[in-house]
Amino acid sequence: MRVDILTREYPPHIYGGAGVHVTELAAVLRAHLDVRVRAFDGPRDEPGVTGYDALGGGVGDASLDVLAHNLPMAKDCAGADLVHSHTWYANMAGHLAARLHGIPHVLSAHSLEPLRPWKAEQLGGGYRVSSWIEKTAYEAADAVIAVSDGMRKDVLRCYPDIDPAKVQVVHNGIDVASWAAPSTDEARAAADAVVAEHGIDPTRPAIVFVGRITRQKGLPYFLKAVERLPKDIQVVLCAGAPDTKEIAAEVAGAVERLQAERDGVIWIEKMLPRPELIAVLDACTAFVCPSVYEPLGIVNLEAMAVGLPVVATATGGIPEVVVPGETGTLVPIDQVQDGTGTPTDPEGFASDLAEALTAMVSDAARAKVMGEAGRIRAAEEFSWGAIGERTLDVYRSILR
Repeated sequence: MRVDILTREYPPHIYGGAGVHVTELAAVLRAHLDVRVRAFDGPRDEPGVTGYDALGGGVGDASLDVLAHNLPMAKDCAGADLVHSHTWYANMAGHLAARLHGIPHVLSAHSLEPLRPWKAEQLGGGYRVSSWIEKTAYEAADAVIAVSDGMRKDVLRCYPDIDPAKVQVVHNGIDVASWAAPSTDEARAAADAVVAEHGIDPTRPAIVFVGRITRQKGLPYFLKAVERLPKDIQVVLCAGAPDTKEIAAEVAGAVERLQAERDGVIWIEKMLPRPELIAVLDACTAFVCPSVYEPLGIVNLEAMAVGLPVVATATGGIPEVVVPGETGTLVPIDQVQDGTGTPTDPEGFASDLAEALTAMVSDAARAKVMGEAGRIRAAEEFSWGAIGERTLDVYRSILR
């Protein structure tokens, strides 16, 4: 069986969880199938991977240039038995390939445009284009894979014309071995150098955030919570790739104010290679995920694999990953039902988040036990081998 996986992100160009998912899924599926990956960002050297530039050089509009990538991707799927697209950036390629070549289209739901209305800040009228692409592809797909049960509910709520039987849950995964904390003397020395380079004091309690600077990640609420933390707690922000100039300025301003008021506020704006990110995570006491919209959250699994307890918002698919009192803490949130995920009480949410974080890092022994339990849970429940098998079951159910 030949399956063509269609995606915007693929190494070396990865900036979010969907790119991680595609990379790991393609790797495990290659043991069972002929897998061809078709991605944005130009040619690749890896066998079985084709990278595309925008057809005709594009037209200079972000949303239309997505279609300028999708058209040649769809054409090149000739000969595939099935196409599997990821995110709205590649959904139209899957939709068109299915019609052009008469093959099934499976679509993985990593996020939903109706639940990300702030993207209008980034795309302008292109947000209407991305929403149309997503709706068209979802409603016509032969199967939709939701990365959590929470995401499945969101899919059916946003697109009620989809047959519920077509929407199946296959969680995101994690390769726990590749996210292990440094264990050899050589690896530990390299990790210590990374930690020192970024000014992190491993003898002090520290909370780490990893994510893009986008509305859904809730970073401004976390920065409000930091104002309420005891001054001995370090804060490490691995945060970059802002969606807009406006949110970039908002975050930069908040960080500058915090740095003027307290020491130990460290902002790493570049995307760290995995070994360096593992070193940073391992030097910290707890991981924070303050998202207001999170279909599952691969970053939580990555932190758990390193051995960190997670303090996260009880929204989306996060409660399917973090077990309160066992692998971390879930912070309740009441949200405005307008698609933005905005807390109805932003100050109350920030206060609750600060309280949960303070409690977590104030008891290092408890945090360590939770971190160890999180690593076990990640290995047992979210291995990529298991996710690959479940994805194959979806393919077989369509092709049988």
